[in-house]
Amino acid sequence: MNPSMFPTKGNLILAKNSLALASQGYGLMDKKRNILLRELTALIDRAKGIQSEIDSTFTAAYRALQKANIALGIHFVEEIAESIPVEDSIRVKARSVMGTEIPLVEFAPAARTSPPYSFFSTDVSLDEAVRAFEKVRELTAELSAVEVSAYRLAESIRKTQKRANALKNITIPTYQKLVADITNALEEKEREEFTRLKVIKRNR
Repeated sequence: MNPSMFPTKGNLILAKNSLALASQGYGLMDKKRNILLRELTALIDRAKGIQSEIDSTFTAAYRALQKANIALGIHFVEEIAESIPVEDSIRVKARSVMGTEIPLVEFAPAARTSPPYSFFSTDVSLDEAVRAFEKVRELTAELSAVEVSAYRLAESIRKTQKRANALKNITIPTYQKLVADITNALEEKEREEFTRLKVIKRNR
């Protein structure tokens, strides 16, 4: 028995309350872990889909870029690439999943009625390459948010699992033993008192 906990009814109540609190905490940790696991599984599936789409889009983009390089010349395509404005429409916010902050990427590029180069000096292969790389840019932003979210969720799951294990394997058994020890000690004390009273009554 914990030497700091004398076998009194008051300490028994405190030990039972601590046991109930630890059991409740373990239940909450278990629910949190399950919710985070579901969220992580969904993100992993989503990341696989985005990665597959990026791969096919990259393949199409480089194929179109290769055609543009052949048709227009590498140096001319490089000059056009330098004229494309820097993308600054990506905004990163955050949302909370069971106390875990995960990024939420908002990507809303400004609508353009025409590309930043002349149609007269280019051909359709360049248009296809630009459209494909714009799609890659959008998918990359989305994938980066998903991967960071998955990493943070996995870290949160690890910490939650560690706390749940500590409650299940250390804290709860400790209080269960404490409650049992105090209960046994009180029952033994009651038996001794009953025996003492019985002896006193018989000796009268």
